Amino acid sequence: MYDRSMKVEMTRKNTKEVYIGNRVIGGGNPILIQSMTNTKTENVAATVEQIHKLTAAGCDIIRCAVPTMEAATALGEIKKQIGIPLVADIHFDYRLAIAAMENGADKIRINPGNIGSVEHVKAVVDVAKERNIPIRVGVNSGSLEKNLVEKYHGVTAEGIVESALDKVHLIEDMGYDNLVISIKSSDVLMCVRAHELIAEKTDHPLHVGITEAGTLISGNIKSAIGLGLILSQGIGDTIRVSLTGDPSEEIKSAKLILRTLGIRKGGVEVVSCPTCGRTQIDLISLANQVETLVAGYPLDIKVAVMGCVVNGPGEAKEADLGIAGGIGEGLIIKHGEVFKKVPEAELLPALRYELDHWGE
Repeated sequence: MYDRSMKVEMTRKNTKEVYIGNRVIGGGNPILIQSMTNTKTENVAATVEQIHKLTAAGCDIIRCAVPTMEAATALGEIKKQIGIPLVADIHFDYRLAIAAMENGADKIRINPGNIGSVEHVKAVVDVAKERNIPIRVGVNSGSLEKNLVEKYHGVTAEGIVESALDKVHLIEDMGYDNLVISIKSSDVLMCVRAHELIAEKTDHPLHVGITEAGTLISGNIKSAIGLGLILSQGIGDTIRVSLTGDPSEEIKSAKLILRTLGIRKGGVEVVSCPTCGRTQIDLISLANQVETLVAGYPLDIKVAVMGCVVNGPGEAKEADLGIAGGIGEGLIIKHGEVFKKVPEAELLPALRYELDHWGE
């Protein structure tokens, strides 16, 4: 019989510690969750509001696009109003990277391949070194250099890794090694292979994600498979689930991936039956309401939502707490045993009461 207490112990790859504001990644520290705002960074109020929402959802580090000098300047005011580290996302213009650091960015994300000349990269590195601000060196498969595409006869994991390490060595040769590496691809298996390769070649911490993963359904599936394969090998120090949609969904997905792998504890896990012809209540709506409800509880428990006599209470035995309907009455189940009977219309309030008083 499967024992829920049994956990697969993952051996984390040994990486350097890197401080990002008041948080630290690498060195065996907990894997932190990142997201990126989709507001106009120049709109301070809207950006701060979104960051607060993401922070409440469980975001550990936030990144903002910096496409203009106005956006770089806005970082200073944004930084004053938030409580998590702020990363500036820079492309093409090295002056924006410098301005972002001067306005309080806790980390900058650049691709040295599109930031300009070596002199421009050095100008950025010099300011980062002076302020001890980490640089995330980001390379995506879509921006792989032509010579590497030709060398490897196409876009490959080997080419992505070589491109990233070339840029890392460039910055290291400038006397700076406060770095985080990000190598991403929308091709899941290519991305997995690239991380396996680079983990053997560097001890810089790795920011892991599947880039341009897609919409809520396709993006979650690709991210769960890719991140699951990478993280289960002990690779990765911080993650982002990239979804086309509300950034809050990225946080929900990242937390669930980490919890499913046994990497992070805390947060209520919801299990629910898939419904069938026996279902007599609107279980789909109920399960969605339960998932929304439990998001606000910092409990490390499993809650089951079941819709008939087959699944509930029978198959809800592994759950700490459960509700079942569609059997003429509502049932509150604790550790596989019927604890209380309530009208089906009162299942959600009854569950809320049990969560509020859990452990008493």
